[in-house]
Amino acid sequence: MTMDAAVHDTDRAARLDRLHASRLYVCTDSRSAQGDLPEFLDAAYAGGVDIIQLRDKGLEARAEIEVLEVLREAAHRHGKLFSVNDRADVALLVGADVFHIGQGDLTSEQARTVLGPDVILGRSTHSIEQAHAAEADPEIDYFCLGPVWETPTKPGRAAIGVEPLRALATTAAKPWFAIGGISAGERQAEVQATGAQRIVVVRAVTAADDPAAAATELKQAL
Repeated sequence: MTMDAAVHDTDRAARLDRLHASRLYVCTDSRSAQGDLPEFLDAAYAGGVDIIQLRDKGLEARAEIEVLEVLREAAHRHGKLFSVNDRADVALLVGADVFHIGQGDLTSEQARTVLGPDVILGRSTHSIEQAHAAEADPEIDYFCLGPVWETPTKPGRAAIGVEPLRALATTAAKPWFAIGGISAGERQAEVQATGAQRIVVVRAVTAADDPAAAATELKQAL
């Protein structure tokens, strides 16, 4: 491990600096169908993605750790952040920069008990009330609000539309990301018109023929 990687692994201040500078967050599965995970990760980070989260519910813990080790190496090589979803034990074992929890997952206090003070904690929120609760939680470093539009990655979850983003943009002090059905062009412009400055995307990058170009287009508009 290089000195830069060691600092990246353990320094909360450096992680927070990267978080506050982040604008584009991508969630991906393990890309087992494509068989191109290392190439995809390098392309996405090189294109301007700031944080990549592995979200693959089909993986057992050992397989998830193997994939996350690849993601960790890519993130540190590019000086970017990587995120683990749901599994605090897995996050601890791979030295996650970011740990992301949903409304029904571990509490922030439980996550801190497992992972300690240095990891960045994020939470998914689906209403203004939940967003305000995340804002008020001293253990939460950032949160996501959505889905703005219905998305197949979250089947059955109703879209919240753009108005909650507009309400949040004038009050939130913590970094937050709009999420759900966002793509380059009209939808991204509609989100940004509310005052939102950060977005999470899935298919806009993961389904692109050229992930680097897709990331660059999204990032340049932010």
